[in-house]
Amino acid sequence: MSLADALRLLLLSSLWGLSFIFMRVAAPEFGPIPLVLIRMGVGALLLVPLLLSLRYLTLIWQHKGSLLILGIVNHVLPFSLLALATTRLEAGFTSLINATTPIFTALLGAAFFATPIQRQQYLGLALALLGVYVLSANRLDFTLGGDGWFIVAVLGATFCYGIAGNYSKTRLSHLPSRVLAAGSSAMSALVLLIPGLLLWPSEPVSMLAWGNALALAMLSTTLAFLLYFGLLASAGATATSTVTFLIPVSALLWGYLLLNETLSLQVVTGMVITLAGTAIATRLLRFRSRGVLTPPRPPHE
Repeated sequence: MSLADALRLLLLSSLWGLSFIFMRVAAPEFGPIPLVLIRMGVGALLLVPLLLSLRYLTLIWQHKGSLLILGIVNHVLPFSLLALATTRLEAGFTSLINATTPIFTALLGAAFFATPIQRQQYLGLALALLGVYVLSANRLDFTLGGDGWFIVAVLGATFCYGIAGNYSKTRLSHLPSRVLAAGSSAMSALVLLIPGLLLWPSEPVSMLAWGNALALAMLSTTLAFLLYFGLLASAGATATSTVTFLIPVSALLWGYLLLNETLSLQVVTGMVITLAGTAIATRLLRFRSRGVLTPPRPPHE
């Protein structure tokens, strides 16, 4: 990875880490669905100009059904569930649970998309799930006023991401990145339009909440999508996937600096276990014959 790509990766992780901060501030006033409508509506308006050519418009029309499915499982459902979770859970804590996305991607890929899981990856899956348990064991309260269902909402979002990742890889990998980003965003905005307007808050929304909602749309969605797909093209999928491990660190740091969230020993321990398990499950760390964990070799080796 070049220095420029490394800097883009750090910026991307910071923007996606900030998304949990923006949701944490804006979601209580807007509500989850209206907030995600703003996120995807503004994002679509900013991304659609990238499609102003006959070739891209033709691709959108030809794959409108697939892009609609992608928009629902990769944007509408997970973003709404995460926005709901941040009305209750801390931004950093939510981002750590969300870091299990590769786990669901691997499990769903093996179950429904004929993607094999190697033996060593099962250890990573188990370790990551243990990390989630360490993070949330004392918060799995499903009574009224408890955190349990909000934690389930975050896991539901990661489940949706797992479906979207496999679906995109098997059905839409031949499409240009701008078609995937702008097309799925536009479809998401259309899906959210009516429910978002029906659920629009009856009380005036503060300028602070509006500012965070627009930052969520412009920075953590539009700019982040452009950085993400640019990194995929220049650095490759393996290098870009390391953003998974940087986002929770970014969200925890921003939560500590901006929202005065605490960094307890339980959170730090759960983070280390979860991210280590995810690194093994995604094969960013691999076992050699003597059981030593090593980073994967570059392709030319």
